[in-house]
Amino acid sequence: MKIFTAEQIRNCDLYTIKNEPVASIQLMERAAQSCVDWISENCNNHRNFAVFCGNGNNGGDGFAIAKMLYLKGFDVDVFTNPRTGFSVDAQSSFKSLKEISGISIRDLKEAENYRFDGRTVIIDALLGTGLSRDLQGELKELVELLNLQNNIKISVDMPSGLFADKISPHHPTIFRADHTLSFQFWKRTFLHPETGKYAGKVHILDIRLSEDYISETPTDEFVIHNMVKDIFRPRNEFSHKGTYGKVTIIGGSYGKMGAAVLATRAALKTGAGLTFTLAPKCGYEILQTVNPEAMFIEGGTDFIETFEAGENSALGIGPGLGTHEKTAEKFLEFLKEYAKPLILDADALNIISQDPKNIALIPEKSVITPHPKEFERLFGETENSFVRLDLAKQKAKELDIYIVLKDHHTQVITPQGQVFYNITGNSGLAKGGSGDILTGILTSFLAQNYPEKEAAILGVWFHGKAAQYACEKYSKEAMLPTDVIQSFGNVFEELERKVARML
Repeated sequence: MKIFTAEQIRNCDLYTIKNEPVASIQLMERAAQSCVDWISENCNNHRNFAVFCGNGNNGGDGFAIAKMLYLKGFDVDVFTNPRTGFSVDAQSSFKSLKEISGISIRDLKEAENYRFDGRTVIIDALLGTGLSRDLQGELKELVELLNLQNNIKISVDMPSGLFADKISPHHPTIFRADHTLSFQFWKRTFLHPETGKYAGKVHILDIRLSEDYISETPTDEFVIHNMVKDIFRPRNEFSHKGTYGKVTIIGGSYGKMGAAVLATRAALKTGAGLTFTLAPKCGYEILQTVNPEAMFIEGGTDFIETFEAGENSALGIGPGLGTHEKTAEKFLEFLKEYAKPLILDADALNIISQDPKNIALIPEKSVITPHPKEFERLFGETENSFVRLDLAKQKAKELDIYIVLKDHHTQVITPQGQVFYNITGNSGLAKGGSGDILTGILTSFLAQNYPEKEAAILGVWFHGKAAQYACEKYSKEAMLPTDVIQSFGNVFEELERKVARML
């Protein structure tokens, strides 16, 4: 799914109006109907709606929503400021609303004395994507007042005060929604931690904007969604273990064998044909007991002192590796001689970050998987996640590598400057060991001859999707990385269904 800028979305609206053709007010009503359908289904225990409408087309959406909710039997109060004038479509929508005698229309200032009871839902239709500057004056005070209420809050298309494409350099007032009903597209700011927190749970509503415009308009930013069904390759019945490649997980040290165990288990459970674990001798019994399907290669006593590539093996290096002086020395020597793409995570990245010169040793087309702190150690501190992403794009291009930048919405950054945001997963992954699982998944897909870009995109989606299944069974708090691995079968079954629907 493509991510468009606010300007591209406006152009998409105009293109749809011109080429469908459809009147702009009809497109507004179509968008409003999609919101009302969602609200009716998900807020049917609430009877009262307080709809706050601005003067532009987002306000026009709000007026249409208010009218439709009332006609469905809900009690509706509308707050607006008609004295400053409306856009053409908002004025038409407002005029239609005023013809309904049962809807109370109030001034925005009356919100101060309004009784927000427990069954009232607040709907924000103040600004949408038309924001050009931070909220000020009465509008700022209104949003601050609404944020103090404990009611369910829904934003139409965008939370008021939030930019679609950038982060404000100040500390702006922004409507804090529980749900955002976004028309057709994800906005970039929904996907970054500093700004996404204001959008709450995002729901993409299809309002049938022009498919021609969407397909023909270029962008370098995407949400990983249906593309996984085009990447995934179902298992061939006439195949053997050699068909699915060879994985070598290099990791583990005294006290950190669990990380290597998890990465190895994840590689096994994602379909690698043969799996090896190169680890220190102290982990032999642990690895052979927990993962009997994998083969053990001794690489030292309490920490790894020798690095072996193995013939035609995809390498995943880092889980539990440690940063012992001898390990670091031998690892850097290995990188100087190794030229094939590999997966680098955790302590492999920490060793590389000890000297900026080491970064040039990362083989081209490799996939590195830093969390924000590891990224900072590698490439330097950044002001926020937007700047961090820009730096990641620069480094991916310079080094000709893929960067899997782990975050709430993990980003896959390609050497060509493309960014793929992942929207699967949950906060249950905020536990030690989750990243080790991802390393195993990515290495397994690489071994199965998925190109690096496809392995990274499919891998982060797969990881997050398994976490969602694990959460359903155990909860975010109680789920463990091992539970995520146990959910891999559910994800493969879902992928099989997605592919089957294409046939």
